Amino acid sequence: MSKKHITAVVNGDVSEFLSDPGTTLLDALRDELGLTGSKEGCGTGDCGACSVIVDGRLVCSCLMLAAEAEGKRIETIEGMAQDGVLHPLQQKFLEHAALQCGFCTPGLLVASRALLETNPDPTETEVRYWLAGNLCRCTGYDKVIRAVMDAAAEMRQVRRAS
Repeated sequence: MSKKHITAVVNGDVSEFLSDPGTTLLDALRDELGLTGSKEGCGTGDCGACSVIVDGRLVCSCLMLAAEAEGKRIETIEGMAQDGVLHPLQQKFLEHAALQCGFCTPGLLVASRALLETNPDPTETEVRYWLAGNLCRCTGYDKVIRAVMDAAAEMRQVRRAS
């Protein structure tokens, strides 16, 4: 089988790469585009470490074929900080010490961003529900939830002030 030419907008930039038919989006991001922030934790869509946003939808990139990315808009952890300034979620994860080993952190951050883009004022229960697909063996989740809630509050304040 021959490789397919894929063109997608990744973190705001047009990206092109060649992909075998069975290559996952995760592998293409990591191996073809050098975006290694998304991790493969399970390969079955159960852990959330590979979470990315595709056309506004949170997806496990280990379950999506790279060929399906043709013409799509993809956002990864590498696109969260802008011009060297951390996204409020990234800053709050640091302030709340909501990370330990860091393996799951990119997926948690991307999933949290997807939540806040969908619902800028989530309840704690909604945050816990939304992040239920992201597994972490280190943090115990409480600091993660506090960081997301704090970032949501800060982001709402900034929107009101604008």
